[in-house]
Amino acid sequence: MKSSEIRFKIELDDENVPEKIFWQATDNASKGLEETKAINISIWDQKFRETLRIDLWSKEMPVDEMKKFYVDTIGGMANSLRTSTDDNFMADEMEKLCNTLVAHLKSEEKK
Repeated sequence: MKSSEIRFKIELDDENVPEKIFWQATDNASKGLEETKAINISIWDQKFRETLRIDLWSKEMPVDEMKKFYVDTIGGMANSLRTSTDDNFMADEMEKLCNTLVAHLKSEEKK
């Protein structure tokens, strides 16, 4: 059986706020740690039937990019939901939310 590993390295300041975030995956073509500005991890805890979440972003993550990151995350979740459950209603509703949020972001850019 094949196994794969994903690794994160977080550099924190004196107040435990992320300064830099790095990641590495065994299946990634790039070797070594790569820097990113934000990560969002959700893990299903089947024992307690709830979601465990880790949301981290570095001090350098621009607000506009953070908003786009979350819109992209919701869109990706909509695609995964459609593929894994075939629930078109929920996926469509999530995509509608993404479209609304994209329009909001575009209006913010014009200001």
